[in-house]
Order: sequence, then structure tokens, then C-alpha cells
Amino acid sequence: MTHNPSETPTILLPLVLLAFAAFWCFVVALCSWLTGWASLARRFRAQSEPYGDVRTAGPWLLTIYMRFWTHYSGVVKMTAAADALYLRIMFMFRPGHPPLRIPWSEIAFSRTRYFFCRYVVLTLGKEEKVPLRISERAARKLGLNERMVAAIRPEQPVPIQ
Repeated sequence: MTHNPSETPTILLPLVLLAFAAFWCFVVALCSWLTGWASLARRFRAQSEPYGDVRTAGPWLLTIYMRFWTHYSGVVKMTAAADALYLRIMFMFRPGHPPLRIPWSEIAFSRTRYFFCRYVVLTLGKEEKVPLRISERAARKLGLNERMVAAIRPEQPVPIQ
């Protein structure tokens, strides 16, 4: 009896698709753990929607790097609201990446250069210290320059009486 390739079992294709989906979810969840997103999610999982003065950037044409210069460009939507910074991953990359809401009091600002590009670095979480590097253009679009100036400005001396 010879085997005809056109008579492959009908169950093979669903099994291959299921195996690919499981592998995809594993790799994406592993990236979440390596980049620090998972550790941020333990404390900063979004429980509400942004409110107040809201500015949004991404996911398209938004340059984002996290821990170990891991590239998250094109998959993260950032929203700067009055109360916090909101981060949301596109559906295809969501396993292990729940939406985040990080209060401004938990974010430190700085700047860095990498090759010929300049980035604004948001260090997320006072305990976790996960770096989130975005382009200066994205920082302007989100209105982060005003927040950076306020955060970096030294406190005014209190007169002694």
C-alpha cells in the first residue's frame, strides 16, 4: 500500500496551528519576563481607563526599547494621562503583557544616546527600575518634556526664619 500525500490526515493541520500558537504564546510571554513587563504587571496592572488631559502615541511609528534594548516598536500604544502613563500591547503580542497603568510618582526621567539617536528614558517603578526608552519626538507628542522639566527641576530652597 502506497501513501498518497494528498491524503494527509485532516487532523495534522489543526495540530500544527495549535503547536505554532502555543510556541508563539511561550516566546511572547518569555519576552515579557525578560524585559521587565511581567514584573511591572505585578504592581501596575491597569484597572481603569485614562482620564483628564490625555495624549496618545503609537503603536505605529513609535520607537520603544525596554530592558536589554529589547525592541517594542510598533506594538505598544502609550497614553499619557493626568494620573499615570498607560501602556497597552497589540493583541498579537498580548500573552504575558497585560495593560499597565504606572503613576507618575513611580517614573523617573532621564536622557540617553545610542549611536546617533537621542532617547528619553522613563525608569518605570521605584522597585522594579525597568527602563523604557522612547524617541524625543514621541516624548514631545506625549507631553513628557513638561513632566521631565518639573521632575528634574531642583526644589526651591525654603527660607529659614
